[in-house]
Amino acid sequence: MPDSPARAKPDRSRIASLPAAFLASWLRARGHFSFAPYSLGFAPAGGRAGGFPKPSFGGILKFVYAHRMMSAGERKFKLALVQMSVSSNPDENLARAVGRVEEAARAGAEAVCLPELFRFPYFCQREDPSWFDLAEPLSGPTTEALRKVARQSGVVVVAPFFERRAPGVYHNSAAVIDADGEIRGVYRKMHVPDDPAYYEKFYFTPGDLGFRAFDTRVGRLGTLICWDQWYPEAARLAALRGASVLLYPTAIGWHRHEKDLVGAAQRDAWRTVQRAHAIANGVYVAVVNRVGQELPAGAASPEAGIEFWGSSFLADPFGVIVAEASADREEILMAEVDPRRIEDVRRHWPFLRDRRIDAYQGLERRLLDDEN
Repeated sequence: MPDSPARAKPDRSRIASLPAAFLASWLRARGHFSFAPYSLGFAPAGGRAGGFPKPSFGGILKFVYAHRMMSAGERKFKLALVQMSVSSNPDENLARAVGRVEEAARAGAEAVCLPELFRFPYFCQREDPSWFDLAEPLSGPTTEALRKVARQSGVVVVAPFFERRAPGVYHNSAAVIDADGEIRGVYRKMHVPDDPAYYEKFYFTPGDLGFRAFDTRVGRLGTLICWDQWYPEAARLAALRGASVLLYPTAIGWHRHEKDLVGAAQRDAWRTVQRAHAIANGVYVAVVNRVGQELPAGAASPEAGIEFWGSSFLADPFGVIVAEASADREEILMAEVDPRRIEDVRRHWPFLRDRRIDAYQGLERRLLDDEN
């Protein structure tokens, strides 16, 4: 059998010899970007061709990547929300999450968000210090596995994890991993609940990094977590930092004993407040929840557990539900994010323009009960 022909190496000298004006026209014609030719890197020994210095090969590559980052917020992309159930095996859950990221990428997703604390059953139904043993640093097994799949699949991944910051200091966190596998930043859950079967204050120190937005290949993303979704201030600050999409990894559901009485109203309130964040800020809002019935260890009755209600969704900048998942099935919800929709909505409903930033003193206080 004849040997396979060796793969030819790119002739960099031919690329570097092209006039910058020609490269600009060629790339622009293919819809990549618009730029001034003199913004490319130049070969130190190059003369001039077509009135412009000759670009170096490395300069071209650096410029292309930089421009992709700058222009990412101007193009459409597909977002995947991984709605999944969770087993008692953390490694199995991580492997399944990696598989879902790969599946979403094959279906055309450019960004993927996983649910809150997806590696574990929702352990906050009980106060049990043994769960601290499973916390991990930012550079732990969860982010390492998802960095690898992000790089191999070429997708942005929002990766929630149980963070061990220092002995006795733990956070409910999410890493934002870019399509090259690099971590662009981490968000630590700021609002930490303490409600029946949601005893998170026992486990998590409130975040101290603020409400953030991160530049990625698909644009600037804001990441918040679950209980944050009830607070308009959090959404506003992330939007003011330039986020085009607010992503909320979530673990929320019904107490079985009260589902029939108030379950529909609870889920409707949850959906409504997040649609309101989209409208008030003119951004997309993406929410990804888990599904399934989970019982705490030692529970004597199914009524003691939580039935996670799924219903992951994407709302557009005017609060329109673009796509919504089921309440009880695992699925990958795919939807398109179009930055032009943000521009259009904000032009016609300019809420950010008309904010009275000189008149909001007092919002940083718990109550204004000492005023007449």
